[in-house]
Amino acid sequence: MSQLKALNKRTAPKSVMPERIIQFGEGNFLRAFVDWIIYNMDQKTDFNSSVVIVQPLEHGMIDMLNGQDCLYHVNLQGKENGKPVNTLTRIDVVSRALNPYTQNQAFLALAEQPEMRFIISNTTEAGIAFDDSCKFTDAPAASYPGKLVQLLFHRYQFFEGDPTKGMILMPCELIFLNGHHLKECIYQYIELWKDDMGKDYEGFKEWFTKYCYVCATLVDRIVPGFPRDTIKEIQEKISYKDNMVVKAESFHLWVIEKAENMTIEEMKAEFPAEKAGLHVLITDNEKPYHARKVTLLNGPHTVLSPVAFLSGVNIVRDACEHPVIGKFIHKVQFDELMQTLDLPMDELQKFAADVLERFENPFVDHQVTSIMLNSFPKYNTRDLPGVKIYLERKGELPKGLVFGLAAIITYYKGGKRADGTEITPKDDPKIIAKLQELWATGDTQKIAEGVLAYDYVWHEDLNKTVPGLTALVKKDLDLIQEKGMLEAVKTIL
Repeated sequence: MSQLKALNKRTAPKSVMPERIIQFGEGNFLRAFVDWIIYNMDQKTDFNSSVVIVQPLEHGMIDMLNGQDCLYHVNLQGKENGKPVNTLTRIDVVSRALNPYTQNQAFLALAEQPEMRFIISNTTEAGIAFDDSCKFTDAPAASYPGKLVQLLFHRYQFFEGDPTKGMILMPCELIFLNGHHLKECIYQYIELWKDDMGKDYEGFKEWFTKYCYVCATLVDRIVPGFPRDTIKEIQEKISYKDNMVVKAESFHLWVIEKAENMTIEEMKAEFPAEKAGLHVLITDNEKPYHARKVTLLNGPHTVLSPVAFLSGVNIVRDACEHPVIGKFIHKVQFDELMQTLDLPMDELQKFAADVLERFENPFVDHQVTSIMLNSFPKYNTRDLPGVKIYLERKGELPKGLVFGLAAIITYYKGGKRADGTEITPKDDPKIIAKLQELWATGDTQKIAEGVLAYDYVWHEDLNKTVPGLTALVKKDLDLIQEKGMLEAVKTIL
């Protein structure tokens, strides 16, 4: 490894482009997703923009990033059109990274740059929150929305309320309607700090409302992060000592719900990702795409896991390629869950096919047990809505989804698999205790009724609200007990 060059702008070419994007967050996801997208936009369109990273917390990774002049590689791995993909791309769009806790003047000075147009963030789900202990005079405010208001207010004052100097905000935090929550927090800070803003309070509030554009977004790419297991081979391949390599799956999707005060056409002109051939969808409503992801990606995961594990299959890819479990996954996804959504069928089929390719990623050994953490709450949000809509639309229960629930119930019985592997459910202790209590009766009717009536999980009694569910769950529980999981699942295919 000693012959490898250090990665920096003296040893590798680095583009110089106008700084037009402020990015709160230096973590793996933003670097492998957003910055990779911006790199492709710069390469394939006239977007011509670079990114300044702002570290949202006092302690982070920007020193390592700056140590490489913000150059790093993204290693994309996956399966596309049935073929394996394994690429390495050097990303050079990050111009610099700064810490607002030690460089507060430099942080606020970003607001003074006329070309600045976008603010992108991923500060975790907890990052978009209002904290009334933050003060306007803090340098900086502890919360992300607080920092944002300080930055935007400085911009408003510096450019004297110029309507052309508003910003487009695109949060990537994993919260449904993240932009709506962020906007709400911003208004809360404006009210909290109105006395500090003085005579500029009304003007700033109006400028933010009219000339800043807050989008809600949905992001989708699995990013495992630093490839510890293959870093030596990667560094030898690229001939650089890169300590900031990020591994990610090849699939990507970014759904951007345009701001209320902007048209789809205006947003597409500002952010020409489509022209670069990227899977970036600008729409006026993120909700159906959120439902599609939760239903067709997360929904099958939740039910395939116990069926696969109790059939002796440990890896998601192997489950998809299994002659029986593969058919079960296909049935749940295409014949059942897909029928409950309201987007065009060709769009849904394409997305579902992409999901299956992602499940079959030859570079990732995704353990089914890692998906089974908190299976009951997951089933409640990801699969139960589909059970109800399917029943309403088709007049019968979806056999695969109901069988999946029976498989989860069976998994929570615990004990050992046929090959001696321990079955150890991980969930809220109250849920585990309840299932143990029900299984202790040895009566599948009582077990089915008890689980479906468990208000702590469902917030309703499913025995009463979903006709026929109790009888079908009992029947599936009996089949699994009698035949074993693999033989039982064959009966519904």
